[in-house]
Amino acid sequence: MSVEAQAAPRSGSSGPAGPGVRRSVAALRGLGLLATLAALVLVGLLSVWLGTRGIPVTSTWNALWQPDGSEASVIIHEYRIPRTVLGLLVGVALGLSGALMQSLTRNPLADPGLLGVSLGASTGVVVAIAFFGVGTALGYVWFAFLGAAAASVLVYVLGSSGRTLATPDRLVVAGAAVTAVLFAFSSAVLLLNPRAFDQFRFWTVGSLAGRNTDIVLIALPFVAVGLLLALGLAPSLNALAMGDEAGRALGVNVGRTRVLGAVAVMLLCGAATAAAGPIAFVGLVVPHVARFVVGPDQRWVLAYSMLFAPVLLIGADVLGRVLGSPGEIQVGIVTAFLGAPLFIALCRRRKLVML
Repeated sequence: MSVEAQAAPRSGSSGPAGPGVRRSVAALRGLGLLATLAALVLVGLLSVWLGTRGIPVTSTWNALWQPDGSEASVIIHEYRIPRTVLGLLVGVALGLSGALMQSLTRNPLADPGLLGVSLGASTGVVVAIAFFGVGTALGYVWFAFLGAAAASVLVYVLGSSGRTLATPDRLVVAGAAVTAVLFAFSSAVLLLNPRAFDQFRFWTVGSLAGRNTDIVLIALPFVAVGLLLALGLAPSLNALAMGDEAGRALGVNVGRTRVLGAVAVMLLCGAATAAAGPIAFVGLVVPHVARFVVGPDQRWVLAYSMLFAPVLLIGADVLGRVLGSPGEIQVGIVTAFLGAPLFIALCRRRKLVML
């Protein structure tokens, strides 16, 4: 039995931990959320201030609140603010989709790419470039989202074929199969079309640069709907952590929860990948950090994941600009360098079980 299965009954009981202790723990977790929110505001301000073009703090602050058409004002309002807002949306989406994936599949190594969503989005971009001649990020985003949606639906159909419901194991196997097929198709198209490969390799690194307000507005509704779905599923995910039978005994509609969870992952991961390209390790590492801080309760894990992830992503983007000056290092590269050691450290500190 998983740790979550053991911990969940205790969390709602009136055992040794009395109401006063539970209130204190909840208060500490709430303060932790406020501290994380403050950290998010700080990295957001740093993202607006720091860049390849140096702008003094006072000029940044004045241009932020009183745009005057100056060069600094244009840079801040047309480039850095949309980039920071997109980092916020993509971070929230990756953090929530990673936590959902790990909970739905009860697999601590699951990430948003496990159901083929990320590779579906990448395949959509390959098709857009190779067959439709699309050459802008704004054009990619629709094809990427359609590819992510198509891959998600295909995985769920394959995972629920026959008379049985889509179980975590069946979904993982179906996701692996669809991912292999999409990877083979994309590789074949790119190898046969050097021009498409030349364009695609810049998108596939994962970056927040070069994205404008139009892409933010496209991604926003998908992330908002996925966020509401994910947070609404938190109580059901706590019950499912004890197993499908126990979840049904507690009144959870297992099939409905899995379908809505898959839809939320598709919306969140699809929108994030379409807008910024595939960004590794954020969806994998952040939920583990959240569980390390707050324990197994999915309500808190989802809440912390949706704040930790944009802190990591925007912070990595700022770090890439600082280290790569006068150019920049793409955020997908920075998150890989930051996420891999962090994940190894988590593996060494504790046994990776589904908490």
